[in-house]
Amino acid sequence: MQIFGPVIHEPQLWHLTRHSVEKAFLVGLFFAFWPVPFQMILAAGGAILIRGNLPLSVALVWITNPITMPFLFGLAYLVGVSILGQNASEFAFELSWQWLESNLAVWWQPFLLGCAVCAISAGLIGYISIKYFWRWHIINAWRNRHQQRKHSITS
Repeated sequence: MQIFGPVIHEPQLWHLTRHSVEKAFLVGLFFAFWPVPFQMILAAGGAILIRGNLPLSVALVWITNPITMPFLFGLAYLVGVSILGQNASEFAFELSWQWLESNLAVWWQPFLLGCAVCAISAGLIGYISIKYFWRWHIINAWRNRHQQRKHSITS
């Protein structure tokens, strides 16, 4: 994390506020669908850039891990194939250089398009979901407090 310099010590990057968590979900889920080996660095840079929660942004990238990667990147491939109107061929993702050399030439367009669409979609869905969940939680807590006050006054 030293590559980010002193900006990494800004308190806003480390506190859990409504806005920092929303932005963390946007950044973390967006970079989770990038098929690159340095997703965590990109997520950290994105969190710093838009002032999202840094640890949460980096942690959310791990949605794509060696166990989930074949499923999520297979989904991304199918999304890309669907958008391009192509016929899907069997897509068995492997995390190896040999797989990339032999298969990426055939599947790179639908795969990368699908990754881009899934990255944007996941980031926006995460951002909007957290925005409304947090709002719902606050309104619910306020209503409960209001009901408790009403109940304690009438008792």
